[in-house]
Amino acid sequence: MNFDLLTTDNNSQARAGMLTTAHGSIETRIFMPVGTVGSVKAVTQEQLRNDVQAQIILGNTYHLSLRPGLEVLSAAGGLHHFNGWQRPILTDSGGYQVFSLAANRKIKEEGVVFQSHIDGSRHLFTPESVMDIQRTIGADIIMAFDECPPYPSEFAYARKSMELTHRWLDRCIKRLAETQPAYGHEQTLFPIVQGSTYKELRTISATEIAARECAGNAIGGLSVGEPEAEMYEMCGLVCEILPVHKPRYLMGVGTPWNLLENIALGIEMFDCVMPTRNGRNGMLFTWQGVINIKNKKWATDFSVIDEQTNCFASNNYTKAYLRHLFAAGEILGMQLASIHNLSFYLQLVKAAREQILAGTYAAWKAAMVPQLQTRL
Repeated sequence: MNFDLLTTDNNSQARAGMLTTAHGSIETRIFMPVGTVGSVKAVTQEQLRNDVQAQIILGNTYHLSLRPGLEVLSAAGGLHHFNGWQRPILTDSGGYQVFSLAANRKIKEEGVVFQSHIDGSRHLFTPESVMDIQRTIGADIIMAFDECPPYPSEFAYARKSMELTHRWLDRCIKRLAETQPAYGHEQTLFPIVQGSTYKELRTISATEIAARECAGNAIGGLSVGEPEAEMYEMCGLVCEILPVHKPRYLMGVGTPWNLLENIALGIEMFDCVMPTRNGRNGMLFTWQGVINIKNKKWATDFSVIDEQTNCFASNNYTKAYLRHLFAAGEILGMQLASIHNLSFYLQLVKAAREQILAGTYAAWKAAMVPQLQTRL
């Protein structure tokens, strides 16, 4: 993997770069659609390529290891061949499931014992096994195994969790050095900064992560219930410590305005289920603001979903028709809303990149954030 930092905005820390992997290049800033089990919900790979224009998608180690399982993925030649997506893939290590499946897991020094949400079977995930699983999945970028603590967390717990994450990281690095990629293409490890919302812990963690000198770095444990102001404060602090010449990935974030604010702090990469999950529930993100398409006010609005978002779903279906699809329980409604939202997100980060290259990002962001937050 190679990362070229092209420029930084004149009045913020926003950066534009180019990230090159074995399966293609990625223009940063970038948003990654979430394909947890090898599928971005309600969206085909063709639509991801041509309508959404996604450059990279995300899969999940925990879920893919359970279904379809490593035997199937290995026989297929990895996830790229299994799901037909030939552009870059990033895999989350399962660290977020340590948080989200808290009722069905037990953490110890060796790793985490999960009780499967599918059939109740027990599975031990260690830093070593998680590296092996991600090798088998075949992702271009793989994440270190970490613990994502809940919000709020007591300082003592957050510190203990962070230190465990650092010890697990060293085991991840060692395991990768001992093994080879399963399919002959490079797989790059990103460690994860933790520390909850404590400045002291985030400073320690970012310093520790930077010292490992990996090719890219991630920030985890945010967007888990903390106020937006605390998220921005932690990201700003961490970005001052992480290496300038390496990409920074903020995990699980967020709303369109979250993206723009964090871009201004120096974040490169984002992922979130919000555009698809909220889309399936009738929430649309547009250049004018947020729409709840289920509201009666759209029943006779025959304007297109969003003429400023350049994709077929946004430009060829009306708000009234989309509302009708949701009212009738038609699957097409969820599909169109998901495609529109993803297209909007990708075009938003592309527009941000163009503003950074032009040196006008800070002023553009200041105007865009309140507009995107407007409830229509």
